[in-house]
Amino acid sequence: MTPAQKNEAIEILKEKFSQYSNFYITNTESLTVEQVNSLRKLCFEKNVEMKVAKNTLIKKALESFNDNKFSGVYDSLHGVTALMFSESPKEPALILSSFRKNSNGEKPVLKAALIGEDVFVGDNQLANLTKIKTKNELIGEVIGLLQSPAKRVLAALLHHHEEKQGAEAPAAE
Repeated sequence: MTPAQKNEAIEILKEKFSQYSNFYITNTESLTVEQVNSLRKLCFEKNVEMKVAKNTLIKKALESFNDNKFSGVYDSLHGVTALMFSESPKEPALILSSFRKNSNGEKPVLKAALIGEDVFVGDNQLANLTKIKTKNELIGEVIGLLQSPAKRVLAALLHHHEEKQGAEAPAAE
C-alpha cells in the first residue's frame, strides 16, 4: 500500500468514525470467504456497514480525533479486524449472535465496541450488547408508561358514565 493509499484509507475511516456514534471491532480470522460474504450480506440487510482495515490505519484514524473515549479500544486492534458501523447500538451484536448461531461457531469474535461514549471490551460483552435498548424502544416504553394511567382514568370514567346511564334508564314494564 502506498502512502497515498494509506492516507486515503485513514480519511475514509475518519469519516466513518465521525458519521457513526456506534461501532464494533471484530475478529474475522479463520472465517472462510463464503462466511465473510454471508456476514457482509447480513450487515447490508440490517443497515450495518462493515469494513475490513489494517489495525495501524484504524488506530491512526482514531488518534487523529484526540479523544480519550477511543483509548479503550486500542488494545483490541490486533489480528484480523473488521469494523461494523451502525446507527443502532445493538444491531451489530444481534448480527454477530445470529451469525454464530446459524454457523454453530464462535466466530466472529467481538474484540470491542464503542456505543456512544461507552467502551465494551471482550467477547463476553456480546450478550449484554444484544440487550441494549434502542432509542425507539425506550421512547415506546416511556409512551406506554405515560398512557397507562390515562387509560385507567378513561376506563374508570367510561365505566362510571355507563353505570350512571344504566341507573337513569326507565325500567322496562
